[in-house]
Amino acid sequence: MLTNKVQLSGVNTYKLSTLSSREMKALFKRVKKGDQRAREALVEGNIRLVLSILQRFKNRGESLDDLFQVGCIGLLKAIDNFQLEHEVNFSTYAVPMVIGEIKRYLRDNNSIHISRSIKNMSHRVQQAREELIQTNCREPKVGELAEALDLTPEEVVFAYNATQEPLSLYDPVFNDSTDPVYVMDTISDQDSCSEKWLENLALQEALARLQPRERQILEARFFEGKTQVEIARQVGISQAQVSRIEKAALELIRGYYRQERLAEGVRHESGN
Repeated sequence: MLTNKVQLSGVNTYKLSTLSSREMKALFKRVKKGDQRAREALVEGNIRLVLSILQRFKNRGESLDDLFQVGCIGLLKAIDNFQLEHEVNFSTYAVPMVIGEIKRYLRDNNSIHISRSIKNMSHRVQQAREELIQTNCREPKVGELAEALDLTPEEVVFAYNATQEPLSLYDPVFNDSTDPVYVMDTISDQDSCSEKWLENLALQEALARLQPRERQILEARFFEGKTQVEIARQVGISQAQVSRIEKAALELIRGYYRQERLAEGVRHESGN
């Protein structure tokens, strides 16, 4: 026997109510006056929003009941901090808050160990981000976060990315009515792809055209990472001589590449 009842964390999702824009505004005005019943009505009227967001996090091996409760915490935070004066839709403000709460939960329950200092810095970045979103009604720039926290932009990016949930190779990047495209479909082996192989072949041919000393200097400079001073000491010439030889050898290689591109263009036109 079929029943119109779908339970999630004790909530009958089938009979969830929805609120009009006018009703939302009226309830928020009552909430600002301390009306707890209006707050509960706003929560109940936006549960469907939380459920729609949960669809992004299904098949992660996490309990949907747990994620639903975490999402509701994000919803409560959004309700408590929303300002009617900003004249934006509540959903526009609430969605990032709910997603952020769920992602924070997933990060904290991640099996990958992140140091406490990085976690604390990431938490500060997240808090500052949410405060700036509330103030400016838009996603803050990295520079704005760095200025607010007295950090460098690099530290902000590192802290934010370090605690992000790892991306699965089987997460869909694009999905339509046909077959989905997964992360693994967008990754190629840069060391074995045909373009890389042809480029390495051309470089080897160009290096073979150099004099032994020129080739020795370029290999030490760009493949072994040595400085011109170190190479000069190794070869037994001055740093200025190393610089001149390096410059001349690079120009020879560039000339070879230009000739190859012209020859390739001629072959392509002949093939057509």
